[in-house]
Amino acid sequence: MHFQHSDSIWRDFPELAAGALHVEGIRSDVSVADAVERFQAIARDVLATRAEGELAEIQAWRRTFARMGLKPTQYRCASEALLRRFRKEGDLPSIHPLIDLCNAVSLAFAMPIAVFDVSRISGNLEVTRAGGDEVYATFSGETEHPEPDEVIFRDAEGRAHARRWTNRQSGYSAIHPQTTSALIVAEALHETAAADVAELVAALEEAIAAAWHVRPTSMLLSRAAPRFAFATHESL
Repeated sequence: MHFQHSDSIWRDFPELAAGALHVEGIRSDVSVADAVERFQAIARDVLATRAEGELAEIQAWRRTFARMGLKPTQYRCASEALLRRFRKEGDLPSIHPLIDLCNAVSLAFAMPIAVFDVSRISGNLEVTRAGGDEVYATFSGETEHPEPDEVIFRDAEGRAHARRWTNRQSGYSAIHPQTTSALIVAEALHETAAADVAELVAALEEAIAAAWHVRPTSMLLSRAAPRFAFATHESL
């Protein structure tokens, strides 16, 4: 199984830096409270002096959304939405240990992180332009179809696992208590994105290993090396 960005995405967004991790052995009965608090403290310190919209990481995504024809204050990348909520409420609700951890890391690095249940992905997963006939399931169970040319995460069956690139994931492949295998993707487009994504991936690897006592496989993606291949239990 593999994850990648299409050639057209790399062509249109050459400043993109991305990292992907695959982890097996996920359980919902672990505590990540200490790690979450550590990463949230970083975000608190940043937000004490600047609003999320002033951060270079967020500004880069706003410019990208504008280039895609989206109003940046109507459609926000996932990390901006998280930071905005965190600034207003002072905390985020607990959902699942892996989601809680990834949300906290996303806050600390101000970069969107997508987390997918691998068992719900058919074949390979690619960030690409939509044809418009793909199927997207909302968290409330409704079905949508992406707009033609919209950037989506698409699998082999034509299912969209995220819409508007980093704006909204699908409920279909969301992490749930029975999830054991997860694909994690972080993306950024700001000036120091490559170095910052590498730091984020390393931080996630360390935190996952500490909580679940398993070692993720990971890769930093670029136009020259765009494909992250990984083995699942089903493919072994």
